[in-house]
Amino acid sequence: MADKNIEKNKRARRRRRRVRGSVFGTAECPRLTVAKSLKNIFAQIVDDEKMVTLTAAASNSQNVKSELKKGMTKTEVALKVGEIIAQIAKSSGVNRVVFDRNKHRYHGRIKAVADGARKGGLEF
Repeated sequence: MADKNIEKNKRARRRRRRVRGSVFGTAECPRLTVAKSLKNIFAQIVDDEKMVTLTAAASNSQNVKSELKKGMTKTEVALKVGEIIAQIAKSSGVNRVVFDRNKHRYHGRIKAVADGARKGGLEF
């Protein structure tokens, strides 16, 4: 069992290195990065040239919690976080982003954040 988890973590680290090697955000087209825990999902828009976070949204932040309904699934919450990060980004003048899925595969909650951001008006 331990060997299985060690191999899984090695693959995740390898995926993360590969993704971060090819994804770079600029001022015109910043990087939308997504991270997740078992309970929450986090999204932030980063300008890699200036090394600064432009906007951020998380499922446990107050402005997102106020828009969530009781009984929503984690995937529905991730979709809402994507829509909210898109709203915040559009209000700060960001229209295009590069999607950074980190070490996660593109499905489930990660895909839901991307779909929510597209629905909110961000271009990938």
